[in-house]
Amino acid sequence: MKKLLSSFLRKILYKIDAEEYKYTKSLEKKETIGEVSVKSENLEIKEYKPKELKPKKLKGAKLPELSPQERAARDITEMMEVPFLALSKNRRAPIIYEKHDGPNMIKVKVSRHTGHFLASIYDWDIVLFVAGKMQKILNEASDIPPRTMIIPRHEILKALRRDSGGQRQKELEASLSRLQLTGIETTIRNEDGRYRAGFGFLESWSYTKREDIREIRITLSEWLYDGICAKSSLLMVDSEYFSITSALKRFLYRTARKHVGGHGKSWEFLVETLYEKSGSEREFKKFKSDLKMAVLQNDIPGYYLKWIDKNEKTFVSFQNLKKLPFLFVDDEIKEENLLQE
Repeated sequence: MKKLLSSFLRKILYKIDAEEYKYTKSLEKKETIGEVSVKSENLEIKEYKPKELKPKKLKGAKLPELSPQERAARDITEMMEVPFLALSKNRRAPIIYEKHDGPNMIKVKVSRHTGHFLASIYDWDIVLFVAGKMQKILNEASDIPPRTMIIPRHEILKALRRDSGGQRQKELEASLSRLQLTGIETTIRNEDGRYRAGFGFLESWSYTKREDIREIRITLSEWLYDGICAKSSLLMVDSEYFSITSALKRFLYRTARKHVGGHGKSWEFLVETLYEKSGSEREFKKFKSDLKMAVLQNDIPGYYLKWIDKNEKTFVSFQNLKKLPFLFVDDEIKEENLLQE
C-alpha cells in the first residue's frame, strides 16, 4: 500500500515539475521577445519617401549642364497654333492650312526656294534660342532687342544640345539657309497688308571664323521680329525639348505647351484636329498609327498623354505631369491613369 501511494505521489510531482519547466521556458521566451522588441525600438528606421514621378529621360549622349540663361529658350505662341514648320527634314511639298476663326479666315502657305527643303521643326531650334535671348533683353528692360544678333557658335550649339564637330557646323548652316529661304504667306498679323508674300523667317545670316573667334550673325525677318517682341507672345521651352529626336513628339510637346501650359486641367484634341495642326504630309491612317505609338510611349517632357476612344471618335488628352494626383498601389507610387493593364 505504501509503495502504491509513493509511486502515485512521484507521478504527481513529476507532472508538476514538467509543467513548471514549461512555464519557466515560456516566460524566458517572452522576455527574449520583449528584449528584441525593445532593441528594435532603438534601431534607426529610415522614413519611406515615395519617389516623385518624372517624365522619362530621353536617350542620347550626355551633354554639359546648362545654366539658367542657356535654358531660357522661348517659343512663339502663334507659331505653335498652326503649321508653319515641316515635320520632315526633306519636305518639298508646300504646307497649306486654312481655318475659320469667327468671321475671319486664318490662312498659311509655306513654300520652299528652288533647290532647298522647307524649314523643319528641327531648324526652328535656332529661332527658339534667339527668341530666348531677346526675351532676356525685354525682361531687363535695358533696351529694345536688336533685329540682328551676333552669337558665339559654341553658345548656340551648347544650348541646342549639339556637339561642336564639323558635321554639326554644316547642319547649322543648312538650317539657317532653310529658315531664310522658306517663303511664308499668311493672314496672321496681316490686317494692314504689310506681309502680302515672300518673307522668310530670317532676312539674312552669316558665319565668321577667324583665329579663335567663331560667331554667327542672324537677322530676323520683320514679321518674325514683331511676333517675338509682341507682349505675352513667348513661352519658355523645357531644355529637354532639344533632345527629342521625333518630329511628331516635338509637335506634341509644342501643342501641350501652348494649350495646357502649367495648368492642372487636361486638354483634349480630336486626332483629325491634330492631323490638321501638324501639317503632316503622311496619309491620315499612317499619321494616326504613328500618333498612337507616340502617345503610348508617353515620354513628352513635363506632360502626360492619353489615347481616348469614346462615342466612335478618337481623342488625345494632354495634362501637365506635375499636376496629376498620386495613388498608393502595391506599395509603389504610381500616377492615376498610368497603371498598365
